[in-house]
Amino acid sequence: MFTETYRLSNGVVIPALGLGTWLLDDGQAEQAVRDAVSIGYRHIDTAQAYGNETGVGKGIRSCGVPREELFITTKIAAEAKDYDAVTQSIDASLAKLGLDYIDLLIIHSPQPWNEFREEKRYFAENKKVWKAMEAAYQSGKVKAIGLSNFLRDDIENIVASCEIKPMVNQILAHVSNTPLELIEFCQKYDILVEAYSPIAHGAILDHAEVKAIADKYGVSAAQLSLRYDIQLGLVVIPKTANPDHMRMNAELDFVIGDTDMETLKNVEVIQNYGEHNFFPVFGEKNKVN
Repeated sequence: MFTETYRLSNGVVIPALGLGTWLLDDGQAEQAVRDAVSIGYRHIDTAQAYGNETGVGKGIRSCGVPREELFITTKIAAEAKDYDAVTQSIDASLAKLGLDYIDLLIIHSPQPWNEFREEKRYFAENKKVWKAMEAAYQSGKVKAIGLSNFLRDDIENIVASCEIKPMVNQILAHVSNTPLELIEFCQKYDILVEAYSPIAHGAILDHAEVKAIADKYGVSAAQLSLRYDIQLGLVVIPKTANPDHMRMNAELDFVIGDTDMETLKNVEVIQNYGEHNFFPVFGEKNKVN
């Protein structure tokens, strides 16, 4: 079981490997949490937008491991863009999870999903969101606060006036789609980068070049992809409800050589994620029927 950790800028320790729960309903999430914890996972990632915080919370409370040994992340809905809405949503997440505190609270997106990466940037609104996050942090409701899907200028907007610096930025980062400049910018300012969908929604599994390198190390393409992100200094949170996949994803006791890392950094960008091509937007405009 891979048990490496990182230390956030405020000293909080975060496991480098976590379980993602996107697309799992409450029942699936509850069982997935129990299975993952029994295997050895101690980091669970959910979000208000996933609609499964209740299930995740039930899994946490029934997994048999003390709460203080677990690291739980959730994310503020991208549509919550004022102080009061965020404050209320934090309390709602705590109630759904059935927890006294959240280890890491993240703004899920700098823009509402229906406006994701469009012209309006919500700079002023995100400053208000961050103030509410800081208040939750100072009150002890959350142990760490961060961002997700924030670009460099989105981050600079927060840092320019914040009392408490963002501790993480969770972004899409995987072999064939690695935003190295953004990663380096975050790391320069001691913001830990977390990689969601580190196995490219599964699109990397049949990639001939990636499979060839994986074969060289006697591992799967999924394991290679996770190890790649970890060697870039990233947290990885692969999503699965399959205990066999959880076990395989946690077998990362190998090191990718420098030459192979450079090759993986330059794999041609995946243009189509198939059924997940609408990701990461949770609004209506990009949903597939």
